[in-house]
Amino acid sequence: MKILAINPGSTSTKIAVFHDEKLIMHSTIRHKPEELAHFVDAMEQFDYRQNLVLETLQQEHIPFDFDVIVGRGGLVKPVEGGVYEINEKIYSDTKHAMCKHACNLGSLIANSLAKRLPNCKALMADPGVVDELDDIARINGCPLMPRFTIWHALNQRAIARRFAKEHNTRYEELDLIMCHLGGGISLAAHKHGRAIDANNALTGEGPFSPERSGTLPVGPLIDLCYSGKYTHEQMIQYVTSKSGLLAHLGTNDVATVVKRIESGDKHAELVLNAMIYQIAKSIGGLAPVLYGKVDAILLTGGIAYSEYVIKRLTERIEFIAPVYVYAGEDELTALAMNALSAMRGELPIKVYK
Repeated sequence: MKILAINPGSTSTKIAVFHDEKLIMHSTIRHKPEELAHFVDAMEQFDYRQNLVLETLQQEHIPFDFDVIVGRGGLVKPVEGGVYEINEKIYSDTKHAMCKHACNLGSLIANSLAKRLPNCKALMADPGVVDELDDIARINGCPLMPRFTIWHALNQRAIARRFAKEHNTRYEELDLIMCHLGGGISLAAHKHGRAIDANNALTGEGPFSPERSGTLPVGPLIDLCYSGKYTHEQMIQYVTSKSGLLAHLGTNDVATVVKRIESGDKHAELVLNAMIYQIAKSIGGLAPVLYGKVDAILLTGGIAYSEYVIKRLTERIEFIAPVYVYAGEDELTALAMNALSAMRGELPIKVYK
């Protein structure tokens, strides 16, 4: 089974080619800020990124011949976890998604490329809008705004299954708290294979991140929105991509912030420690969801490579449960293996309606 997996992010497009379980090629295509500056939003980058995918395959001498192309799912309506064939409804909902994030391009590019090949399926798996929340987790103090989730479902599930395999058990038998530490920071309580509570890691819930605001005080936020200084689009852009470490310190790179701290920058130290503090509070807030019966806390994502962050975060949360670190992300492999299992009939291919 020849598989192409595509995972667009805000500053890169990652692709991988698998023959069954065997990785044939992996590439991270970096997008410089000046290259992306020509586009109004991520959706306008479709042709640019699709052409780069094709050029990279050609440069790597990979024939454009696949049985299935699987893309990172976009910000469509909430769905249950699993594998979905990309149909016209997914295409339409992605084109009109709630937020113009680069992840939307995954399913669009997969669909476009698969149409160029005979008998090639286009799939998506565990998009960021996977919603398995318990009903009680949806309620907040404002009925006009029920809670919904946007989180790193694909990577969190892949890491959870990897952890379970390493400990000779099944994901469906574990109670876990998971935290993906990246440009956005998502947290979820996984109970026996379901994420029964998770945050909206994109548009403002949970800890602040390298470039996102996290939870904000409501009153001042309303005042800012009605100040006349910002448009609706500018406010959305601010909380989703121009807040956090970037707003405080002028960079969204944790390694750069740590170097500044090591050089004696006390303000950088305070801000980064505040982010760690908020992450720890959010992890602690999920313990009651599982009645305190937590088998493990799993930390993943790119920031998990930072010893500075992991050391200070672990000190605050290890009283809850043992902490395990899986630095980086395994999303391309997760996409490919979901697609392979679906094509083999081991997982159902669900219909998005």
